[in-house]
Amino acid sequence: MKFLMIPFLLAASSALAVDTFRCKNDLVQIGDSKATVMTRCGEPMMKDSSCEAPRNSQPTISTDQYGRQVVVQPTCETVEKWTYNPGLGDFYTTIRFERGNITSITYGDRVK
Repeated sequence: MKFLMIPFLLAASSALAVDTFRCKNDLVQIGDSKATVMTRCGEPMMKDSSCEAPRNSQPTISTDQYGRQVVVQPTCETVEKWTYNPGLGDFYTTIRFERGNITSITYGDRVK
């Protein structure tokens, strides 16, 4: 049974979330600021930015001046994702920032 589970687990997880990332000779971890990451890891190979609704936020219903119900969507927050190429044989690493601090670190495909 163990032999059947290993390929399934490897196939099911294309990305692995972790709490720390080793770059150069230092570590960054969840909660660190963008300035800390830039100082310790340098410029990423790619930066992406998007506006997303805050986690666990729900739309609210209010009434306009004519008594009609209006659905109010929560305002979005800027989320940044920085991707690092740590080198041949290692895994591409994506660091997600919310409000300027790391909220997740994810390993992707292996660098070829």
